[in-house]
Amino acid sequence: MKIQIKRPDIKGTFHKLKNMNKEDVKAYWKARKERRAMIIEQRRNSAFARKMKPVYKFMNRFSLLFHALLACVLNIVIEAISRHSLFEALDYMTGTPMVFLYNAFMIFITFSIVYLFRRRVFVRILISVFWLILGVANGYMLLKRVTPFNAQDLKVAKDGLSLINNYFNGFELIVLVIGIVSVVIWVVSMWKRGGQFEGKVHHVWALLGIIVCFAAYGLFSNLAVEKRVVSTYFGNIAFAYEDYGLPYCFMASVFNTGITEPNDYNKKTIEKISNNGEITKNETGRSEDELPNIIFIQLESYFDVAEAEFFTTSEDASPNLHEMYKKYSSGYFKVPSVGAGTANTEFEVLTGMNLRYFGPGEYPYKTVLKNQTAESAATALAALGYGAHALHNNGGNFYSRANVFNNIGFDSFTSKEFMNILQTTENGWAKDDILIQHIIDAMNTTEQRDFVFGVSVQGHGDYPEEQIIENPKIKVEGIEDEGLKNKWEYYVNQVYEMDKFAGDLVKTLEERGEPTVVVFYGDHLPTMGLKAEDLKSRYLYNTNYVIWDNIGLQKEDRNIPSYQIMADVFDRLDIHSGTVFNYHQERRKTKNYLSDLELLQYDILYGKQYVYNGKEPITEGHMQMGVKDVTLTNVVKHLNEGCSLYGENFTRHSKIFINGEKQKSTFLNNTRIDLPETVPEDGDAITVVQMGSSNTPFRTSNEYVYQGGTLTVREGTGTDPEKSWTEQTDSSEE
Repeated sequence: MKIQIKRPDIKGTFHKLKNMNKEDVKAYWKARKERRAMIIEQRRNSAFARKMKPVYKFMNRFSLLFHALLACVLNIVIEAISRHSLFEALDYMTGTPMVFLYNAFMIFITFSIVYLFRRRVFVRILISVFWLILGVANGYMLLKRVTPFNAQDLKVAKDGLSLINNYFNGFELIVLVIGIVSVVIWVVSMWKRGGQFEGKVHHVWALLGIIVCFAAYGLFSNLAVEKRVVSTYFGNIAFAYEDYGLPYCFMASVFNTGITEPNDYNKKTIEKISNNGEITKNETGRSEDELPNIIFIQLESYFDVAEAEFFTTSEDASPNLHEMYKKYSSGYFKVPSVGAGTANTEFEVLTGMNLRYFGPGEYPYKTVLKNQTAESAATALAALGYGAHALHNNGGNFYSRANVFNNIGFDSFTSKEFMNILQTTENGWAKDDILIQHIIDAMNTTEQRDFVFGVSVQGHGDYPEEQIIENPKIKVEGIEDEGLKNKWEYYVNQVYEMDKFAGDLVKTLEERGEPTVVVFYGDHLPTMGLKAEDLKSRYLYNTNYVIWDNIGLQKEDRNIPSYQIMADVFDRLDIHSGTVFNYHQERRKTKNYLSDLELLQYDILYGKQYVYNGKEPITEGHMQMGVKDVTLTNVVKHLNEGCSLYGENFTRHSKIFINGEKQKSTFLNNTRIDLPETVPEDGDAITVVQMGSSNTPFRTSNEYVYQGGTLTVREGTGTDPEKSWTEQTDSSEE
C-alpha cells in the first residue's frame, strides 16, 4: 500500500489569510471550540470514563485525603523497592513513624501542583511516576553497589553511560528498555483517558495553596531537624537512607550542596586559625638531594581480604602487600564511602579536606573543583620544585578528572586514552600492571623529584555471579551460596593481581635507585553487601594502607583517615607545604580542630579566601594530557583502497584528521593505523588527536603535510606542552 502525502498549498493558505475578515476569524474559533467540546464529551462518555467517573469524583471531592493516602502508599512502595523487602519497609514505617510521616508529607506537597491543571489525573500520574522512578533507581543502585542513588549521580550520568555494560547484562538492558517504553506509552495514553476536572480552576488560589504547602514543609523540616527526627549530616549515606528515607535524603542531596557558611566565619576568625597566614608556608627541612619521589597509588575497591571473617582463601591473596605491612608503616585507612565514591576518597587524599562538611552524597570533582582552582598535594609539592603527574587506566573525563587535575595543579595526566591496554579483566576493566611503565615515563619527563598520583581500576565491580575465570589462581572457601562465592572468588583473584602490580612497581622503583616513598591504599570496600560484622575491624569505612620507602623511615603503625594521610606523609618527610596539610600537622590534636577545619575549607572553596591575604596559590591550570607526542613517519598506500599511517605512540583512542576532517580509521598497534577509505593527496595536512569521551580532544600532534609520498612536519602546530590543554581545546564533556 502506497502512502500518499498531500503537498501543502502554501500559496492558497496565504491567499486565504490575506482575504480573511472578522467574521471568518470568529467562525474559525467557534468551530474550534465546538470541536474541542465534542472531543471532551466523547471522552466523558467513553467506557473507560464512565467506569472511572466515581473514582474521579472521589479524587476531586476528597482530593487532600486522597493525596495523603497516595503519598503514604508511594512512600511504602519506594522504600520497599529501595530496601528490597516489603517487610523491611513496613518495619521502617512502624519503627520510625515520625520519619515515615515526614517523608510522606514531602510527597504529599508535590501533589499540590495538580490544582493548577485540569488534567489532574494525568499530573498525579506524572508525579507518582517520578517518585517510583527514584525508588527503582535507588533499589537497582543498591543491588550493584552499597552507595544509594543521589542527585550527584545525575552529574556523572553521562560518564556512567560509558560503563553501562559493566552494570547491566543483556537481559537487564532489555527489561530496562521495555519498562521505559511501557511506562511512556501508558503515561501518554492517560493524557487522553485520564479525564479533566469539570469545575473552575482557580489559579491564584491554587498558587497560594502551593506556597502555603511548601512554606509549611520548610517549617516542619526545621522542626524535624531540631527534634532530631532527621539530620542534615550524613556520616554514612547508605545508613542515612535507611534511617531517614529516600525522599528526604535524595532531596537533601539536591539542595544541600557545598559547605554552608559557618556562623562564625569572618576574616578575624580565619586569621586566628591560620596564625595570620603562617599555615600557607611552603618549606622543608630536607635538602633538594634528600627529598624523595612521592608516589600515591589508589587501588580500586581494595581491602585486605584476610580481614573478612566469613570465608578463607586457598592461599594468600596479598603476599607482597602483607610483606610490606610487616616492614613498613601501615594500618586501617578510614574512607568517606562504601562500595562507590572513588573520587571522594581521591578528593580527601589530594586536598586534605574532610567531606563530612559537604552536602550529602556530593562529589566535589563534579561541582566546585570542576570549574575553579584549588590547592592540592600537587601545588604543595610543586612549590618545593616537584613535578606533579596523575595517571589512571580509565577514561580521562570520568568524574571530570581531566578538568579537576588541571585545576588543582598537576603538570600532566596520563589516562587510558594514552595507554595501549592489551590486557583486561574478564569483566572488561583494564589491568593495573599497565600503570608501571607510564609512571616511569611520567617521572622521566622531569629532572627533579616527582609526585605521582595513580588511580587503578582493575578491582572495579560489578562482580559476576557466574564463574567466568576458568582456572582461578586462588579459591574461596566457606561461602555456601554459589553466586556469592563466585563473586568473591572473582574479586579475590583481582586482588591477587593488584597485589602483584604493587610488588612489581616497588621492584621497578628499587631498580631505578632514586629515593622514593610509595603509599598504597584502597579507596573503598567492594560492592558486595558487606556488613560490619563480616569484618575484623567491625567498620565498613576501613580499607588498608601501607607506606613503602627506601630511605629508612621509621615504622609507625596507626589507623588514619584519608583526609590526613598526605599531611602525615609530609610530616614524616619534614615537608611543611600546603595550607590544609600544614593545618593538620599543627592542629590535629588541638581543641576545635574539626570545627576550625570546616571554617578553613569554607574559606578556601566558597568564602573570600582570607587565609591567602590576596595571594592565591593557584590561579589557573597548566596541565598537559599525556607525556609523549604522537609522531608520523610515513604513509603507505594499499593496493586496492586506503592507506596505512606509520609512526609512534598510537593508541586505540588516536583519531586521524585530514584537513580538519575526521577519517574512518582502524587501530592496529602503537606504530600503525589504517585508513580503509582514504588516501591523502598532495598538500593535505594530517594530524593525530588523542580523543576522550564526548569527542574531547585531549592532545593533538603536529601537522604533517603530505607531498609526493613523504610527510613534512610543521613544528609547533600541535598541542603546546607549556600551556593547559583546556586553553587549546574545547574541554567540555557535558
